[in-house]
Amino acid sequence: MAQRWAGRTDGITDSVADDFNSSIRIDSQMFREDISGSIAHAAMLKKQGILPPVAADHITEGLRGILQDLESGDLTIDPQAEDIHMFVEQVLTERIGAEGKMLHTARSRNDQVALDTRMYLRRLSADLIRKTVSLIEVLNAAAEKYSDTVMPGYTHLQRAQPVVFGQHLLAYEMMFLRDIGRLQDAAKRMNMSPIGACALAGTTYDTDREYEAELLGFDGLALNSMDAVSDRDFCLEMLSALAILMMHMSRFAEEIILWSSWEFRFVELSDAYTTGSSIMPQKKNPDMAELIRGKTGRVYGDLMSLLTVMKGIPLAYNKDMQEDKEPVFDAFDTAAVCLDVLKGMLATMKVNEAEMLKASRQGFINATDLADYLVRKGMPFRSAYQISGKIVHACIEEGQVLESLPLETYRQYSELFEEDLYDAIDLKKAVNSRRSQGGTSRQSVIEQTVWVREQVLKIK
Repeated sequence: MAQRWAGRTDGITDSVADDFNSSIRIDSQMFREDISGSIAHAAMLKKQGILPPVAADHITEGLRGILQDLESGDLTIDPQAEDIHMFVEQVLTERIGAEGKMLHTARSRNDQVALDTRMYLRRLSADLIRKTVSLIEVLNAAAEKYSDTVMPGYTHLQRAQPVVFGQHLLAYEMMFLRDIGRLQDAAKRMNMSPIGACALAGTTYDTDREYEAELLGFDGLALNSMDAVSDRDFCLEMLSALAILMMHMSRFAEEIILWSSWEFRFVELSDAYTTGSSIMPQKKNPDMAELIRGKTGRVYGDLMSLLTVMKGIPLAYNKDMQEDKEPVFDAFDTAAVCLDVLKGMLATMKVNEAEMLKASRQGFINATDLADYLVRKGMPFRSAYQISGKIVHACIEEGQVLESLPLETYRQYSELFEEDLYDAIDLKKAVNSRRSQGGTSRQSVIEQTVWVREQVLKIK
C-alpha cells in the first residue's frame, strides 16, 4: 500500500509490515480529538495568514462534516488506514480536493498525536473522576447509616479493637478522595499543549501556539519542542494514579469477599453481583469482587509495560512510543468498569449487623478498654496490659467473654475493678468513647461524612 509519506522511499511496505506499523485499531478512539485539534489548527493557520481564508474555511467545513458523519455512522473508519490522522486527512482531501493537503502545514504527526492523546486522556480522566465521586457518595450514605454498627476492627487479620462499620467504609472514602486528587494533579500537568512543536525542532512558519492552545482548552504550552513530542510522562502519571486506584478497589474487593463468606457472614451480596457453581448448588460466589481484584494486576501490567517501553528511548520521537496508547486506554477502560461494578455491588449489599456484633463480642476486642479502665484507676499501662491479657486467657479457657465474667473473678486479678467496669467494656460505649478527631465514635463518623460531602461538592 502506498503511503502519504512516499518521497524519500516509494512508500510501499510489505502487507504484514504495513499491518504491524498501523495503529488505527487503537488511535481511532481519538477521532473527536483529532478532528477538533485539526479545526483549531486550521483556525490558527488562517489567523496567521499561513493559509488563505477560503481554503481554511473549506478545511474547517470539511472536518466538521467528517466528524458529523463519523458520529452518525454514515462514515466508518477504514481499518486499512495507518492511523487516525492519515484517515482524516485522506477523507478530507477526497471531499474538498487539494486544499485538504494544506491542513498539515506547520505541524507533524509527532506533535499531532501528542495533542490528541493529551486531549483524549483529559476527557477520560474527567469521566473517571465523576465515577469515583459517584462511588464515594454511595459509600458516604452507607457510612452515615451504619455510624453506630459495631464490628471488629482488624490488624494482621486478627480481631483487634471495636470500630463501627461506617468508620471502615470511610477509610476507603478517604483513599478514593486521594485517588481523585492524583488524577486531578496529573491532568493539570498534562494540560499543556504540544501542538506547534512539529517533528522535534519547531517550525519556520509564523505560528501562534498560544492561540491554538487556548482554542483547545489548554492551560499553557509545552515550552520545549523536543520534550513536547518525545515524552509520555503524562501517560505514566495517569497510569500510576490508576494503578493506585485499582489497588484501593482491590483491597475493598478482598474484604467484601471475606465478609460475604460463611466464616464471616457480615454482608450478603445481591444475586446481581454473584454467580452460582456449576456443580455445587449451595454456592453464591463473589465473582465480580474477585474480578476487580484480578483486573488490578492488569492495570499494574499496563503501567509496567509503558515504563519499560520508555526507559531506553533517546530523544526525540521513536516509533516505540506508538505503544503508549494501548496500555493507558486499557487501564482507563478497566478502572471505569470496576468503579461501576463496585458501586452497584455496594449499593445493593445487605449488612448483617447482628453477625458483626456477635463477632465483636467473641473476639475480646474490648481488651484494650479493659486495660485503659485500670490505667484510669491509677495502674501503670504495662501492668494493666498484663492483667488484661491474663483475664482474656482465663475467659478463653472457661468459654467466657469479658462482658459475662463475674466481678468477683475480676477482683481476683485487681482490687481496682468495680461495678463501673461493665460500662467501660461495653462495646457500643467503647466505640463512642473514641472521640478523638478521626476516631470511630458515632460523633466522629458523622463529622467525617460531613467533611466528605464538602469535598465532593468542591470536586463537582
